[in-house]
Amino acid sequence: MNAVPLPRATNASRRGIPEATVARLPVYHRVLTSLGESGVSTVSSEELAAASGVTSAKLRKDLSYLGSYGTRGVGYDTAYLVYQIARELGLTQDWPVVIVGIGNLGHALANYGGFASRGFRVVGLVDADPARVGEKIPAGVDGTEIEVSSLDDLETTVVDGGACIGVIATPAAAAQDVCDRLVATGVSSILNFAPVVLTTPAGVDVRKVDLATELQILAFHEQRKQTAARG
Repeated sequence: MNAVPLPRATNASRRGIPEATVARLPVYHRVLTSLGESGVSTVSSEELAAASGVTSAKLRKDLSYLGSYGTRGVGYDTAYLVYQIARELGLTQDWPVVIVGIGNLGHALANYGGFASRGFRVVGLVDADPARVGEKIPAGVDGTEIEVSSLDDLETTVVDGGACIGVIATPAAAAQDVCDRLVATGVSSILNFAPVVLTTPAGVDVRKVDLATELQILAFHEQRKQTAARG
């Protein structure tokens, strides 16, 4: 799943940063954060590029949009570059998130511990199943439990939590209606896990995560490798 973070992509575009670069910034941020946690204080463009799966030329071009050029013979200051990327992505503040659809996938997302450390705070969980409503899930900051609300109370949950990002993990048939209601409530960034293309008005950013498609792409590459191995 590599479709997050959402919030500042449109802002970056206004500043002239290409969308392709924006999509790579979270990868650099993750790699640099790991390096920093390992005690690495500086990193060369070649090392960072290799760990990020890009060429050093592309890396340097991407980071130049942030005004970061490194120091010849030294490289990039790891901690400062983490800060620069986090600032550009909008990760220096908390982004309130509501998750709609608390089935197996939604439940797993709610339990994901990496949201808080990356600038996202789950403020609401919503589901249409009466059996799910009232269930308490450790989805808040520091594992604080959040009670699942009814889909009938979606708007109230969004407003009370101040959510600006909606995560849709519902069945395909329900996704568009949920999307429309989120947008009507003021949510302008949506991460969609439902296997359907959503229609949204201008100004609403949607990122789609299609697990089946990703697996199919892997199957394509696996087939090519097996064919090459058979010679």
